[in-house]
Amino acid sequence: MARRAFLAGALTAATAVALPRQAEAAPLAKVRETGVLRVAVYADNRPWSWVEGGVVRGIDADLARAMAEKIGVRAEVIAFMPGDDIAADLRNTVWRGGLLGFQVCDVMMHVPFDRQIMIENDQVAILGPYYREGFAMACGNEQSDCEVPPAQLHGRRLAAETATVSDEYLLTAFGGVLRNDVHHYRGGYEATEAVVEGKADAVLATRAQVEAALHDRPQNAVHRRKGPIPALFSPGWDIAMAVKDNSRTLGDLLENSIVEMTKNGRIESIFAQYGVAWHAAVAA
Repeated sequence: MARRAFLAGALTAATAVALPRQAEAAPLAKVRETGVLRVAVYADNRPWSWVEGGVVRGIDADLARAMAEKIGVRAEVIAFMPGDDIAADLRNTVWRGGLLGFQVCDVMMHVPFDRQIMIENDQVAILGPYYREGFAMACGNEQSDCEVPPAQLHGRRLAAETATVSDEYLLTAFGGVLRNDVHHYRGGYEATEAVVEGKADAVLATRAQVEAALHDRPQNAVHRRKGPIPALFSPGWDIAMAVKDNSRTLGDLLENSIVEMTKNGRIESIFAQYGVAWHAAVAA
């Protein structure tokens, strides 16, 4: 998954086939003319976006609808399967189109606000950072002390999302002592669920994934680590959105809507619906 590739620090090249010119992302005037804002979100990225009962749900989906409402149009939220890396996702969803006929959208949510990604993807504008992501650890009843040095979790069942910073940390930190204890799940939300269900003793995942899973499956026996996670090599990152480079007028308006929702508390309330505490992006 592309977001996993970014978290693991592995951005690789991929190829795509161009769609006809009429499929290009619409600038602001075209969005207002059609009355529709097409928004791309990841298909399996709970709590940010996922499909349930044919409806795209999640924080990013709700933010997309709120932004469309702010500019007076209807949101068409489209869930897409990630490519090999973030560059492929930007190409397939925002500025060119996908191999299987996926038509480009006006904006893509959940894009890392990262300078190197901006340099390597100059066909898009990455803007409007709306959240600062970090990491969290939670432990179940079998690991009652979640504040111990992580190396002391040796022998416990540890849960992590495959190919992420969390996964790499558990596999390699402290001389790799925890390597054989790591069990992999398709997402950090699901890894946290495993702790709730007693299938794992501890989980390391993103803060949003842990908070959302514990909100949806409250258990007194599961508790979060309060102290910092030692030797974790990522300080966190800002999450933003992307538009095609020729759609900066649309991007500016969407960015302004994020600022307004931040001031009036709406963005915080959207996050709260999913049990996630909103943290302002550093770049904002």
